[in-house]
Order: sequence, then C-alpha cells, then structure tokens
Amino acid sequence: MSVSSRLERAFKNAPILPLTYRSRYVLMSDCHRGVGTSSDNFLKNQHLYSAALKYYYQRGFTYIELGDGDELWENRSMKTILEVHDDVFGMFAQLHRENRIYLIYGNHDVIKKKKSLSLPFPFYEGIILCPANMPQRALYLTHGHQASLLNSTFWRVACFLVRYVWSPLENLGVLDPTSAAKNYHVKNKCETRLNDWASENKHILITGHTHRPVMPEEPAYYYNTGSCVHPRCITCIEIGQGHMTLVKWSMSARADSTLYVARERISGLVPLFSDNVHQDRQMDRAMQIANW
Repeated sequence: MSVSSRLERAFKNAPILPLTYRSRYVLMSDCHRGVGTSSDNFLKNQHLYSAALKYYYQRGFTYIELGDGDELWENRSMKTILEVHDDVFGMFAQLHRENRIYLIYGNHDVIKKKKSLSLPFPFYEGIILCPANMPQRALYLTHGHQASLLNSTFWRVACFLVRYVWSPLENLGVLDPTSAAKNYHVKNKCETRLNDWASENKHILITGHTHRPVMPEEPAYYYNTGSCVHPRCITCIEIGQGHMTLVKWSMSARADSTLYVARERISGLVPLFSDNVHQDRQMDRAMQIANW
C-alpha cells in the first residue's frame, strides 16, 4: 500500500467537524505520556501542558490530539499511564462530557484503534474540519506516520525494535535512527511525502509525528503542530477567528525573577477561508443567517 493509499484510507470514514469564524480548536500532538519513569519524555513538560490545557478549556476551545498521545510502544500498561497522569485524563473526562475532545491515534498508540484500553473516548485515524459549502478549504488532520512504511504497515516490527532495542539504547545516549522525530534524514523524507500528497490533492494537511513544527507564512498545503516533548517547550496550533496560529508554551521569568508559564505566538496568522479577513467575517455571518 502506497503513502497516498494509506492517507486516503485515514480520511475515508473520518468524522467531519464544522469550521466557522467562531470555531475554536487547539491541535496538539506527540505527548508520549509514559509511566513516570526516567524514560517518560512527557514528564519534563507536564506543567507546561497542564497550564496550556487549562487555558484552552477556560476559553472554550475544543481539544484535538493528533496521535502519539500515550507511549504504548515502550510501555505495555495503559492503566499505569492513566494512574501517573490522572490530572490530564481528569481534564479529558471533563472535555468529553462537554463534547470538546477528539483523539487521533498515531503509530506509538496505534493499538487504540482495536482496544478500548479502559478509555471512554473514541479514537480516529483522521478528522476533517470543514467550512460549510467550502470543501476546498477543509483541514485534514492525522498523525502523519502513514508516510512511513515501517511506522504504518509494519508498525509491529517498529514497536518491537523500540521496546527492546532503541529504548534501552536511548538511556545510553543512542538515538533511534528509524525515528522521524530523532533522525533528520527520516524527518525530511517523511515531511516531503506528506507535503507532496497534500499538494497533489490540494488538501490542507495538518500532522504531528516528526515533532518539527511547520507553519509557513505564505499559503501552503502542509502544516505540523510540533510536539509536547521539546526540550524546553511545547508547541501547538490554535484555530480561531478564521485563522491558524502556531504557538509555543514555555517557562519564562519576570523582572523580579518569579517564574511563569508563557504563551507565545511564533508563526501565523494563516487565514483559513480567504486572504481577506473582512470577507471571512461577512461569509461567516452569511452562514449563520442561513443556518438560523
């Protein structure tokens, strides 16, 4: 199965969510929540993530996770992950009660597509955000591992290698050469394939997987949220008021040396409906009147 076939399959039965000028979505990816050991890459940024999640909850955003939320290649027990990060899943439960959370599985948590793992949330391979009567401006969301044969079709082989070979070696400072997040050659190859598919099909594609945030200033077809396991920050994409914005959350210090969690826009604003903000507002207002 080709890269194109795998991506098309991801969106074949994908749920379609509304996208208007009033929509508020936050897209995060690659949290890799683990079991609380030294190899749990999520731990170093857990406070940043918690602060960001509360910020988006309080402001009415819908949370969409683009895969690899939980590290189920290195770890066997989802139960332990739930216990260690119970604060995160408590927020997820609240969002779920309000129908404000959608979860996509990636290669590191692909097992979620077959097992409930005691979670009350459904998991998808892809999600589409679509403006009414404007399918050409739809946003196609998936993890992005479909660009790799090893991480998609042969994910069981990749899982074995990560669990029994690369994870132990990582503790000795040896990086996984097959990982799109850790190997620049693999990363570039993966992003090229994703960009080619998006450009050829004229779909606006947003993924994670490579851990490298991508948001060109000029109109483009391929974007990436980055990840929540960067050394000193987490990155995500905000969607609101008809625009996409790439945002970084990190620790900062005030003049009196007190620390706080800072939110910083690092790229955007990318218009979702047109290059004209006033036209976007008029169009959205027309949609509201028509639906009313």
